[in-house]
Amino acid sequence: MTVTAVVTGASSGIGAATARGLAAEGYEVVLVARRADRIEALAKEIIEAGHRARSQVLDVTDRAAVDAFAESLESCGVLVNNAGGAIGVETIATADPADWRKMYEVNVLGVLNMTQALLPKLIASGDGTVLVVSSTAGHIVYEGGGGYVAAKHGAHTLAATLRLELCGEPVRVVEVAPGMVKTEEFSLNRLRGDEAGAEDVYAGVPDPLSAEDVADTIVWALTRPSHVNVDLLVVRPRAQAAQHKVHRIEE
Repeated sequence: MTVTAVVTGASSGIGAATARGLAAEGYEVVLVARRADRIEALAKEIIEAGHRARSQVLDVTDRAAVDAFAESLESCGVLVNNAGGAIGVETIATADPADWRKMYEVNVLGVLNMTQALLPKLIASGDGTVLVVSSTAGHIVYEGGGGYVAAKHGAHTLAATLRLELCGEPVRVVEVAPGMVKTEEFSLNRLRGDEAGAEDVYAGVPDPLSAEDVADTIVWALTRPSHVNVDLLVVRPRAQAAQHKVHRIEE
């Protein structure tokens, strides 16, 4: 029986790479994101490669739409809560509360919405998995990251609490916390379209993680035997020893 895997934030980066990886492992992937053109193109790509995929335009912060989406699914065995993002690098003294609210809504409430809506089907599958893509920002603070750090701490707390509350149910709860990942959009969005600033984030860093590196880690965790729960997996590039300790080569 083919297992349905829902991947949020599947229009680019880690989400898109994860969808490709799960499809190659035999899952039927449901690509969830707000940008129809992107997920439709990705679904077509996956299908043309001989795998199963379909797309669903959805804003994970819209609870009514999330509930309707969950109701439309016949079954669900895997939920990858990947949708998220950061806005700004302002200090707490100067940050816009609206930016914090947006980050909390997608990184925490979006995960909550999707998880609550799909949990009955995940339990009914008899072998479900909820995977939360958090961040090393969810485990340590740093200057200029207050809002994003707070949101990702919320995502980490949600995953850890859910694991306790589902003990005894046939559902695993996995958290994957990436460190420095260079994707096409994350830093660009965070820096409000500043392309030069986004490139400077990774300047001199030999081989930051790619979206495919993180996706490979996610797929590995999901394809462990059913009794094996990867509670928390932190993945960083070799050049990043910690949030503040990054090796850079002079250019």
